[in-house]
Amino acid sequence: MPRSPQRSLRHEYELYVENEIEAYKESLPRSALLKLGDEAVAALRDQAQLALTELVVWEEVDRIISRRLRLVSYETWRRKRLKEQRERQRPEHWGLSPDCALAREVHPPADSNVLVTGDGGERAACYLAAHGYEVFAVAPEPSIVERIVSAAAEHGLTERVHGYIGDLREWSPEVRLGAVVWTPSTFSELSPAERKQAVELLQTVTQSGGVHLVTGSGIDAPSVRELSAQYRGWKVHVEGPETSPTSFLARKGAA
Repeated sequence: MPRSPQRSLRHEYELYVENEIEAYKESLPRSALLKLGDEAVAALRDQAQLALTELVVWEEVDRIISRRLRLVSYETWRRKRLKEQRERQRPEHWGLSPDCALAREVHPPADSNVLVTGDGGERAACYLAAHGYEVFAVAPEPSIVERIVSAAAEHGLTERVHGYIGDLREWSPEVRLGAVVWTPSTFSELSPAERKQAVELLQTVTQSGGVHLVTGSGIDAPSVRELSAQYRGWKVHVEGPETSPTSFLARKGAA
């Protein structure tokens, strides 16, 4: 699972300008494009000692289109982009409480890989992707994966969220994980032995200091007792009533 290359804001801006110009070109009939070419040639004739190659002409066409579209400068675009990034990093933006276990406890090192699995993982996946983490969304039902991937696309986070259809018995991670976030539905289709095997696999690929978080409604006391027994050697914290906890958190100790 190769990581998405980290793109600079300057590169993102250049892609934004390129996409806007290409979209404008595609909206024009051929006659209008040729007229733009003639306009570019006329403008370039005034520049001394400039060879009118096809590349030079089309670069001038792009400049003419950029002026027509009144595309914002890099600095203006950058300020807006950074403001949007800060907003998307707020848990409230995703309908999460700033005091929820996900916002409080899941802070792996920058550029870490995280796994989100189970029904209802859209908000967690998008929140973590907005913080720059590489998110792997795994679920056996295509509809669950589709909802997570679609939510990421809606908010411009497609490159950070990768969907895989299959349960944890079939998913073989090829990366180290900084965090695992799942909902109670994750293990509902697995036998106790299969749950144990899946947890052991995730524990193995989780880096030191990484966290595993079960959150959402439907966590029952037997499941928490089963998990607590399997996370011996990890720092475990359970929130909520003993009979119906609201979250289960386990942090891997230093190696």
